Amino acid sequence: MVSPVRRLGPVIAVVAAVAIGFGWTALAPTATDAAATASLPAWHGGIDLYRDGTFTTQKTWLWCTAADVQIIRNIVRRQHDHTASGQERYYDWMRSHNRYVLPQSAGVDPQGWTAGLRHFVDDRYRLVASRSFSSALRSAVTNLRKTNLPVGVTVSHGGHAWVLTGFTATADPLTTMTFTVTSVRVVGPLFGLQSKNGYDMPPDTKLTTAEFKRFFTAWKYEPMRMIWDGRYVSVQPIPRKAVNASVPSSTPAPPVATPKPSPTPTQARTASESPSAVIVALATAGPPTASVPPPGSLASTADAVAPVAKIVLVMFLAGVALAVAIGLGRGRADRGRAGRRS
Repeated sequence: MVSPVRRLGPVIAVVAAVAIGFGWTALAPTATDAAATASLPAWHGGIDLYRDGTFTTQKTWLWCTAADVQIIRNIVRRQHDHTASGQERYYDWMRSHNRYVLPQSAGVDPQGWTAGLRHFVDDRYRLVASRSFSSALRSAVTNLRKTNLPVGVTVSHGGHAWVLTGFTATADPLTTMTFTVTSVRVVGPLFGLQSKNGYDMPPDTKLTTAEFKRFFTAWKYEPMRMIWDGRYVSVQPIPRKAVNASVPSSTPAPPVATPKPSPTPTQARTASESPSAVIVALATAGPPTASVPPPGSLASTADAVAPVAKIVLVMFLAGVALAVAIGLGRGRADRGRAGRRS
């Protein structure tokens, strides 16, 4: 005689398959994620977004951030704008969005620059203030790779601003957090106006990480204290799925030789290695808001936990389905025995 449970085998299989299928759907990457990844260039040891014809020299000593916006727009939108009127427009708009009231000689502060990149280029840009050079660099190249957008970096303790257009690494930051950055590509808008002590080199200059560290230094605006003091400040394009997380205070880094150039924008500082070292702020009035996950792991805590939770959900649903099916089988078996006794 075939047992009731065996007779219910097909039912159990169907219910379990439905449960597992439901859970597997939850585990599968979304179409949006897949499309975004598919649109990124193939990894061949590095990425370089710079193209000939996109560089423009800043038209005044104060307009480095404005020139950077113009350069990034040219790269992202495949334009060739090199006008002084364009830079003036960006500069004036960003000055009006500064966090601090600054003299004309201080130019644009990090909040104003972030607002400009969000308004004129892409609204994914966020102000990132990292505790260390290493964490700032890792988050910058990871976000560049994930969005295919250049990164703005403050150099010379915030006295000047560059654009990070590319990098090389031992592995692809898109697929692993275990990688070492071996070089970067930078663009400095002073080139053509001044080239002294590295400020600025020809567009798309390749620097080792040690060389880059000489320029990307921790923020310090001498005339007044600012919330970015002691942090390595950059403006990074954050992937939309990244979840913010707050971060503690900063640790100042030792001074580095500053360039002669202008007191251009009140731009950033940099630092050296440390875990949880990133603060991300929207470029709006008021204090910076939340932040990105710890350096190097831009897949926030929530993102990291999600796959595990989904696997647990799949196993749970399959277990429930199996238990229900077996329960039904036993119920029918009990009713069958009761019928035979009567």
